[in-house]
Amino acid sequence: MKKIVYLTVLATALSGSATFAGGDAQAGKEKSAVCAGCHGADGNSTIGANPRLAGQYESYLLQALKRYKSGQRKDLLMGNMVAELSIQDMKDLAAWFSSQDDNVLMVLSED
Repeated sequence: MKKIVYLTVLATALSGSATFAGGDAQAGKEKSAVCAGCHGADGNSTIGANPRLAGQYESYLLQALKRYKSGQRKDLLMGNMVAELSIQDMKDLAAWFSSQDDNVLMVLSED
């Protein structure tokens, strides 16, 4: 019986992962202007050294931002960029970028 309960809880958590972080994508769009220079307005960076954020899991993006802020993940530029962000700011940014379409496949298919 315990296994069924654990599996149900796990399945519920995984199925709700898109809203798990609790961010507001529209608020994130408004807050993302400073991110656009490196990551693109919709998270599809055209600069090879900068990662694409569009379409990433919201929980992953939120965790990455938290780790940059805490210093657990090291990058001088990103550490400075997130230094003043609140948890809600990070949730909103994660919601915005995760809601965007990753255009990598579109770029690769253009010949």
